[in-house]
Amino acid sequence: MNRVRKQEKVTGYDRYIDWKLFCIPFGLLILMLLMPTPNSMIRVGAEYSIGPEYLRQHLAQEVFQKDLETLSRWQNQMVDLLAVSVNKASFKQKYFLERSLKWVHKSGVNASAKNLERMKAMARTMAPQAFEAILKGAYDTLKNGIPFDRLTQAQRDKVENGAFKVKVAVGTVLFVVGCFMTEAIPLPMVAFCIGIIGMLAGVFNRTNVAAIYWSDATWFIMGSLMFATAFVKTGVDRRIALLMFGRLKKPTVRWITFIVILIISPLTMFMSDHALAAMFLPIGILLYSTCTEASGREDPELAKMLMITIAMACNLGGSLAPSGAARNIIMMSYAQDMFGVDIGFGQWVGYCAPYLIFVMPITWLVINWRFKPSLTNLGPAMNVVRQQINMGGGKWSRQQLLAVGIFLVMLFCWITEKNLLLELTGIRFGIGVLAVMGAIAYMLAGIVNWRDYQTKVDWGVVWLYAGAIAFGKLLTDTGGAYWIASFVVDLVVPLGLGSGLGLLLSGNVITGLMTQVMADGPTCAAVGPVTLAMSGIVHPGTSMIPFTAMSTAMSSSLAYCLIIGTPPNAIVYASGYLGQKDYLRAGFILFGTNLAIMMLMAATYWTWLGWPGLASY
Repeated sequence: MNRVRKQEKVTGYDRYIDWKLFCIPFGLLILMLLMPTPNSMIRVGAEYSIGPEYLRQHLAQEVFQKDLETLSRWQNQMVDLLAVSVNKASFKQKYFLERSLKWVHKSGVNASAKNLERMKAMARTMAPQAFEAILKGAYDTLKNGIPFDRLTQAQRDKVENGAFKVKVAVGTVLFVVGCFMTEAIPLPMVAFCIGIIGMLAGVFNRTNVAAIYWSDATWFIMGSLMFATAFVKTGVDRRIALLMFGRLKKPTVRWITFIVILIISPLTMFMSDHALAAMFLPIGILLYSTCTEASGREDPELAKMLMITIAMACNLGGSLAPSGAARNIIMMSYAQDMFGVDIGFGQWVGYCAPYLIFVMPITWLVINWRFKPSLTNLGPAMNVVRQQINMGGGKWSRQQLLAVGIFLVMLFCWITEKNLLLELTGIRFGIGVLAVMGAIAYMLAGIVNWRDYQTKVDWGVVWLYAGAIAFGKLLTDTGGAYWIASFVVDLVVPLGLGSGLGLLLSGNVITGLMTQVMADGPTCAAVGPVTLAMSGIVHPGTSMIPFTAMSTAMSSSLAYCLIIGTPPNAIVYASGYLGQKDYLRAGFILFGTNLAIMMLMAATYWTWLGWPGLASY
């Protein structure tokens, strides 16, 4: 993807293992595995290993005064549905009575309409307070400790194995973060280590580990880098760069980074951040390569500044509209399912979008403060771009028009794949498969050949993000993510952060920390029930519930610090100009500033607006 290189640049991929540094993350992993298992991990291990079985048996006794094995079909289904409510911390009787058949099926309970009515009729026979007390009691038992004296030896063995897997997950976090900080081994190899650790711990097996790595998200990263290759080969990147920056009288790096942030950030509210990162990466590389060509010298700081601007801009706006990312829909669903709070599209945008007005200039200021290139005037670079375009005749070529046309078709398919495309074809393709279909289309159109993909796509980044998916799976399936979230809660509540804005800050910090090592969607899926349950217990029936849902989604966009935190970080890493420490240079500061802006907005703007139909917290 790099058009101009004066000499082959040494990257992290060229290094051999540094055993002295590698002893740090590896030692942390071993230390975690050898330490005595704390009671908190045993509780989580019990919940994730025998929790579903124990919960259903407990509910059968409380509701029907029978063993699970003796229940009729509809009674079993009611127990299953009550278990879903307990896991969602949705305790009120009225929420249970509002469940539709579609919701029930979506929750994995295959009940008929007749049986659903029988369940609701049974629920109506109980007083609302008694119904809520049964579900709260089951929740407390599940979360605060299953009584081990009532367990069989087989169940205890399962609990011990579950607790060990939690230790493995937490140890893997230490190992991965340590490897990223020290860069002791090439980062794609860290991705493979995650799968191997998961297999050794019994979390993965040979039949599912390959499927986990080769997920739809991995296909998307691969397809995105492929169509970025097509943009570079045809010169579309030059055309777009000239449209964006060609009219600037003084195209300095300050103005160019400002325009990049101004264009990309609002688009992430309605477009995939993956696609925007892949589309703008060739433009960033072009600006740097033409600048060095015009000046006759390299400036690595300029390259880092341009690439990090693209990555950070892609991370700013995705949580500010429901259409921006799946994590927003996840939190909207949790608020509805757990507490009956319906957050509309317009409401979400109205409460969240003003955040962008503040974080865009702050992000720009921080990047320009932390990166100090010696080449600041990109005017000569723009002149080189104009010359290259004029050498090609000045007009858009057939290849360029084809490249843009295929991308626009892909973009349309990405936007409509959950609704229109699904209705027309009956197939849920997924954005990853569509991206690879686009890459194939570029070959069929004669725009690229396989050699282009083989040599220009950074396959290490593809595997790096595949490892991030496996990492998220390891944390969620073992309960490691839940344990980390609970651990942080236990730390912050004694500090006075257990109610009001302090509670909101606690949830945001938990989510923000988790999203550094997990994709935003899995982070919200794992942490969302924790943050919302905290709000529902401390401030029931108040505006704190929708505020928590929105702020949790927003906090999951704070993945500024690690390469694996978000797809844009991984895609931009493919440029070869950035190392892990470069993300921390700006990301660590932006994590604090943007979190502070979020809390300031909640304390003023959100508090002033309140929430229709709900009391203030």
